[in-house]
Amino acid sequence: MITRPFDPGGETRVRKIIDRVAGLSDAEVDCVLDQVLEKFQGRHKQITAVFDEHYQAAVALAGEGDNISPKKRLLIGSYLTAEYSIESAALFNPSIVKHRNQWNLPKGAVRFIMSFRATGEGHLSSIVFRDGILYADHKIRMEPPSRYSHRVRISPDHQYEKLLFHQKLRDIAVDETAACTVMNLLPDYFTFSELERALAKAAETAPEKLVYDQARNSMLLLARSNYQLELSKDAEAAEVVIFPQSSNERHGIEDLRMVNFVDDDGTTTYFGTYTAFDGYRMLPQLMETTDFLRIGIHTLNGAQARNKGLALFPRRIDGHYVMCSRVDGENLYIMYSDIVHFWETAKLMQTPKSSWEFVQIGNCGSPLETPAGWLLLTHGVGPMRTYCIGAMLLDLKDPIKVIGHLDQPLITANEKERDGYVPNVVYTCGAMIHNDHLYIPFSTSDHVTRFAYVSLKCLLERLVG
Repeated sequence: MITRPFDPGGETRVRKIIDRVAGLSDAEVDCVLDQVLEKFQGRHKQITAVFDEHYQAAVALAGEGDNISPKKRLLIGSYLTAEYSIESAALFNPSIVKHRNQWNLPKGAVRFIMSFRATGEGHLSSIVFRDGILYADHKIRMEPPSRYSHRVRISPDHQYEKLLFHQKLRDIAVDETAACTVMNLLPDYFTFSELERALAKAAETAPEKLVYDQARNSMLLLARSNYQLELSKDAEAAEVVIFPQSSNERHGIEDLRMVNFVDDDGTTTYFGTYTAFDGYRMLPQLMETTDFLRIGIHTLNGAQARNKGLALFPRRIDGHYVMCSRVDGENLYIMYSDIVHFWETAKLMQTPKSSWEFVQIGNCGSPLETPAGWLLLTHGVGPMRTYCIGAMLLDLKDPIKVIGHLDQPLITANEKERDGYVPNVVYTCGAMIHNDHLYIPFSTSDHVTRFAYVSLKCLLERLVG
């Protein structure tokens, strides 16, 4: 359960609520506010800070708020706040990586972190996380979810890198004259407020108002789509809820594919590719964090940064970032880039070959490195839109070369797993290798998530043989 702003119907309705609360006596305010806090203070951390935030947003919208007491402000904020049950419809499509915290574990055990796609009212999707432990005897313990969930908020002091921002403007075909005019007014790293001031100053000398207005809107949209989220220092990863923030995401964010990326200099970063949906287009996005306290959200740009299901390899190959993708919605591709935010070219790797994948194939998360090659789990769509999970083995030095693939699915839905929110589907967004076994969390019919494990040696023998 999280809190989110509640719009009762625009500026006029907000102003009426402010006026009604302002007309209450102090005793009436105390009574109603006490009732609200009694019901909701134990369900959310810092609920009064939420009320104050939503009150401030209301004042910015309605242009009122002078001479209103602190308690009335909190009460107004409560009328403009609603709870949202993020997992009420479905919790599915898991991804798994090794947790950064490996303290106090028995021999042969590993702590992991999993992401899920959570779907609530109105089919609005967000990303949530859970912790757990894999033991040497294959037992799995999921840590109980926290009593609280944190809807992370945009950092007000987030800075944009000018060179990268300008390159993104070129990629989305913003008028170059307008872009250069604004960029020349900005330092090498700038905030959103500095961008707004530069846009206002550039407008004073803009020769073509319509062209400039279009460029301005694009720059603001790009800035709002690339942001940084932050949590309080006492928050844990399992309390994080990545809820739609930008216009690109207003109809939900889907299917985070996490990977623990180790760069050539040894630094490690949690990256995650996901799909944002604005109601009309599917837009690939990139999550980036080292500690789950500050999380960067970036647009993925370039001619081939499109469609769903992009998955980043866990390290560079020959100095390049590498991605597995399904840019045409049907086949598997391999992409290379020197900048993780830009993907211009794609090479076809695999087309549907087996009857259980004749509709389309895609990856099931980032490839896993083994001595025999890159192990890539795939999903295939067959008759009656039935989803199965398969596996492929790719060459370590040149992953466009397929060493082998299973001719039968690795995982299919059994009879009890076929019914659910979306029937006849098994799906995963990432697996993990531990103690010579492949562990696969997977959802069945978007209803429940399960674990499967298989001997890595046996699987690789099937793929190579």
